[in-house]
Amino acid sequence: MKIVVTGASGNLGSATLRALSADGGVDVVGVARRRPGDVRQPVDTSVQWREADVATANLAPVLEGADAVVHLAWKFQPTHRPDVTWATNAVGTRRLLAAVARAGVPACVCVSSVAAYSPVDHDDPVDEHWHTDGASPAAYCREKAYVERALDAFALAHPEVRLVRVRPAFVFQRSAASEQRRIFGGPLARPALLDRRRIPVLPLPAGLRLQAVHAGDVGRALAAAATTDVTGAFNLAGDGVIRRDELGELVGARTVEVPARMLRAGVQAAWRARAVPVPGNLLDAVMRLPLMATDRAAQELDWQPQHSSADALEAVLSGIPARAGSQMPPLQP
Repeated sequence: MKIVVTGASGNLGSATLRALSADGGVDVVGVARRRPGDVRQPVDTSVQWREADVATANLAPVLEGADAVVHLAWKFQPTHRPDVTWATNAVGTRRLLAAVARAGVPACVCVSSVAAYSPVDHDDPVDEHWHTDGASPAAYCREKAYVERALDAFALAHPEVRLVRVRPAFVFQRSAASEQRRIFGGPLARPALLDRRRIPVLPLPAGLRLQAVHAGDVGRALAAAATTDVTGAFNLAGDGVIRRDELGELVGARTVEVPARMLRAGVQAAWRARAVPVPGNLLDAVMRLPLMATDRAAQELDWQPQHSSADALEAVLSGIPARAGSQMPPLQP
């Protein structure tokens, strides 16, 4: 079986390669904008690397002979250049789907996000039928919601393609710690400053609660979705919900509750000054995201998370001060 993985060198891509390797009997084509220079491949599978940008490249030769495509290519930054992220995330996804149809690939698995879901004002877990209009006007949410509409249109136009969309919670793993520090903290958030021993007090917005999932668990779900006969959407989240008390315990700091509006204004001001790389409206999304039920993944993918939400967050919190990373270009420390 031949599976093409776009965005194969990133956080989710690296985990998906590991999962496909564990299954055995799979030939993988890893597609990335930058080919890894010296990556040791598992002995039970081969990964053929291809350099291609989904926003501009001719994708037909990359998809030739594929039995399935797992589409993970995504840009979170630069948030000050939404035209750049849109070109990869929205236009690139449409180009990939068009190439899948032209090449006659029988299956496509596309990663969406909890951020695609519409806001909620309750803590009742939602299933995959909840509306996907985006949790806030943040570019990340807007682009994830757009991709959902593109997938809807593709499913109607190409019923012959087995289409799967996966909506994970916040995805963490230790080897992505350095990359995620750069994405969310920027150059001023040095690893030593984020050592939990140096954080005595943690200001948190009132009402914060979230789910997380380990990249390894998402990789296993994506591998299952690519190699089994399932269709439709699947929520993925680790067990447990992270709230103020859990965050305080993970960081080992006393928590102080602050109004969400005040914190949002501070983040937005810092973003406008280019002191932090994430805008304040992304905090709006985090505060209004639904909690997700994962029953469908358990029943149809035979999927159970091996890590809790707290385990996943702990992996990145411990990895940041240690400058954890990998040889994959986006994950290098």
